[in-house]
Amino acid sequence: MYNFFFALSKKLKLWFGLVILILASYANLGEGARILAVFAFPGKSHFMMTKAIISELTRRGHEITLITAFPINEKLSNYKEILIEPVYDFWTDITKHFGVKTIFDLSELDVIGYMKILEILGVATTDHALKQPKVQEIINASDTINKYDLLLAEQFYQEAFLPLAIKYQIPVITACTFGYANFQSQMMGVLTPWSFVPHTFMPLDDKMTFIERIYNTVFSLYEDYFREIIYFPQQDELVKKYFSHLPIEIPSVSKMEKNISLMLLNSYIPLNTPRPAVPAMIPVGGVHILKPKPLPKDIKEFLDGAVDGAIYFSLGTNVRSADLPKEKLEFILDVFKNMKQRVVWKWEDDKIPKLPPNVLVKKWLPQNDILAHKNTKIFITHGGLMGTQEGIYHAVPMLGIPIYCDQSMNMKKAEKYGYGKAIEFKTFTREDFEGTLNELLNNHYYRENAERISQIFRDRPRTAMESAMYWIEYVIKYKGAPQLRSAGADLPWYNFYLLDILTILVLAPLLTFTVLLIICYKTIFSRKKNVTIVKIKKK
Repeated sequence: MYNFFFALSKKLKLWFGLVILILASYANLGEGARILAVFAFPGKSHFMMTKAIISELTRRGHEITLITAFPINEKLSNYKEILIEPVYDFWTDITKHFGVKTIFDLSELDVIGYMKILEILGVATTDHALKQPKVQEIINASDTINKYDLLLAEQFYQEAFLPLAIKYQIPVITACTFGYANFQSQMMGVLTPWSFVPHTFMPLDDKMTFIERIYNTVFSLYEDYFREIIYFPQQDELVKKYFSHLPIEIPSVSKMEKNISLMLLNSYIPLNTPRPAVPAMIPVGGVHILKPKPLPKDIKEFLDGAVDGAIYFSLGTNVRSADLPKEKLEFILDVFKNMKQRVVWKWEDDKIPKLPPNVLVKKWLPQNDILAHKNTKIFITHGGLMGTQEGIYHAVPMLGIPIYCDQSMNMKKAEKYGYGKAIEFKTFTREDFEGTLNELLNNHYYRENAERISQIFRDRPRTAMESAMYWIEYVIKYKGAPQLRSAGADLPWYNFYLLDILTILVLAPLLTFTVLLIICYKTIFSRKKNVTIVKIKKK
């Protein structure tokens, strides 16, 4: 009997301890921070990362005020949403500027053209968001002391929101939805070697030829010039327009950007080029990838019945498959019709002409859940960062049709590591499309590499979300993170790139040589003159 009660007592102690731990965890959640989050850019793919981070922060007990172009559409506690309405259609501005009809027509732009795209969308969407009445209430609020503990903002051409950190006297964390970029060099105070780190918008890898290094250096230098001389002054004008009436001193956008505490980067090895970084640059690539949810019944039945495998086709949230040129659409459908695999295709219009029976089309598709299905064998993609991360996470080989910006570089990595192949949009033919698709389906090389890279991408000391939460709470805990900041961020550009030192190193020898040349010239001229005088005296 004694043993029975002794054992029972031990169990009660264990249960009591467990209850204490649970209550303690809830107590910690109750001490959450107050975070002002600004993710105003109206890009649906970008919002995937935003939604994942914000949802997790509220789950951990933090109080969130989110300025956003899209609703979360979830019941979250401690959450206030300031919706930017209507959603700004920046693609109309871009296609009008370049005189094109669809995004497909932008596929031949160079780096300078892509930067112009970012300039247009950055200025227009930020202006549209700042003028919103509820955003104006936050800008003009009188109760600013201890109102928020952190400004969490997207690092994507929305810099005119940074004065909110000065108004509320709080540190800043930015979330960079497109991963590493060369322009982060100056703002984070770390030199990026252009000799082996390719520009985000160039279809290069870290093994560049001499000519490629020239192009990479020229375009990287131009980006620094573009941001400081062309783009930032426009964001400064927005700051002046919406914040200049406040009784606070606001530095330039360029200076504010260099004073963020930490940056969360949507990137992770091996999907990014290894490069120098500072401790304040935290890679959390794939943070948007959540546990797969059950598929809708019709999609599940369609994929379950794909005994020979299935192909998932999506060109993302911005590029519309429905805008494909007629001749390309016709031969793509004909290739699908003659395949034994089934195809699930994100198609934005109500119907598609001459749809084969083995093709299922829908305006919206749960991409992550489809890629996680065991029968999905190939992912036909435009090469966007979010999609390629999901494809790698689920070890699905990719056929890439890159259109603009970083998509070509993303598919260059896929070819380098052997988990995908790319075809050029403007020039690809039926033979190119069919041949590449069959190679990816029938050659085990691509599946094996996808599985290997997937394993590397998943293998981390913390999950992407755990890393993001740790560092966000770290900055909140210490009210900033100057200990992570590089002094290089304080240097003017000519000091940062050592141009002052290079100038001395070049000019000093040149000046010395010039002085010696002058001395030699004068010495020789003087001797000739003396010889002439002596000859005249002798005569």
